[in-house]
Amino acid sequence: MSRGSWRRDAELIFAASRRGVITVTQLESLGVPPATSYRRCLPGGPWQRLLPGVVLLRTGAPTRRQLVEGALLHCGDHAVITGLESCRRQGLKRDARPGEAIHVLLPLHLKTTSSGYVLVERTKRMPVPVRSDGLPLAPAVRAVLDECRRMRERPPIRALLAEAVQQLGLDPTDLSGELETGSRRGTALPRAVLREIAGGARSAAEAEAMAVWRRTGLPEPVWNFELRDECGNYIAIPDAWWDNVALAWEIDSYEFHFGQPGYASTLARNNRYAAAGVAVVQTVPSRLRTDPAAVADDLVSAYRAAAGRPRPPVVLTGRHERVVHDA
Repeated sequence: MSRGSWRRDAELIFAASRRGVITVTQLESLGVPPATSYRRCLPGGPWQRLLPGVVLLRTGAPTRRQLVEGALLHCGDHAVITGLESCRRQGLKRDARPGEAIHVLLPLHLKTTSSGYVLVERTKRMPVPVRSDGLPLAPAVRAVLDECRRMRERPPIRALLAEAVQQLGLDPTDLSGELETGSRRGTALPRAVLREIAGGARSAAEAEAMAVWRRTGLPEPVWNFELRDECGNYIAIPDAWWDNVALAWEIDSYEFHFGQPGYASTLARNNRYAAAGVAVVQTVPSRLRTDPAAVADDLVSAYRAAAGRPRPPVVLTGRHERVVHDA
């Protein structure tokens, strides 16, 4: 085969691929013998093997999209991407971890199995896919819970569900409904976390704050209610609020409260609290995990101090998403 002929054939082959990813069977239909395809994937060759029978038509690290295309070629036309990959492609702000599997749903009757970086789950509840940039994705409600069911610890489940509610606009009621409809396997922790979210925690940090509050013996605060002064001027939406003593608790977390413009916003909020005579306890999220007893002591001390002074004339209104005013 002459050099010019190979160049024309190479262009034809790439045009038949999915962003450079193609099966050995497809290559054979284009005139490339399987032995040639596998030989070109050997060390030092111009191609590489992604999965059994799936080839990337170049060397070097594949892109995430090429890995997804390889997973779909491995699994066939009925495959639907779920889990974190689906969530990210629908707006979740999380980077893929090195070596993170691509989770694929297939109908129960198919026999394709997991291989390499592809995690295959056969199910009798195949979702109607959402199409995004040509990819078949499980709807976000299903995708996030498919990921949660594989987790074994509460903190990462809290973080993922909180991010899904905040970033993807998912309704906790819809998430709970999906849990009730689907398999019971791996649902105990997601159910518990969703109960926390339904109780008012809109971030992983706030859910952990609820656990710290339970150590204090203080009355239960209200969570994420808007606070105004006696003239009706907006003050803030404290993470937690003890109305009888006018004490606010702020979990100052930019990791979970997406969209905060930063330090200037926090200063402005604290100035409004000070002008209204409101006592504030500020906690960084890491202390909720590393030193919960000390945080609980801080709250008790602040509560007692607030109870010892006249209550300022501030008023609560309805529950709001925190980012409405503080962003």
